[in-house]
Amino acid sequence: MSGMIDFSTPLAGMERASSNVDKIAAKVGGMGFPGDTVDLSSEMVDLLQSKNDFEANANVLRTEDQMTKNVLDVLG
Repeated sequence: MSGMIDFSTPLAGMERASSNVDKIAAKVGGMGFPGDTVDLSSEMVDLLQSKNDFEANANVLRTEDQMTKNVLDVLG
């Protein structure tokens, strides 16, 4: 539909960030095996980046939702 807001982009970004968090958790959770090495500082940086990515996409989604509500209020 023309003029409709596309929520797929921020939703895809949120899914990517969530997937990254799952991967990081699996890496850190599997550290107990002999020979496994995980750079915790690097994983923490990646985790914080994923958190920020998720929050940014959530903010875009909230803004798009509010814009849609405002347009419907004007039209209604």
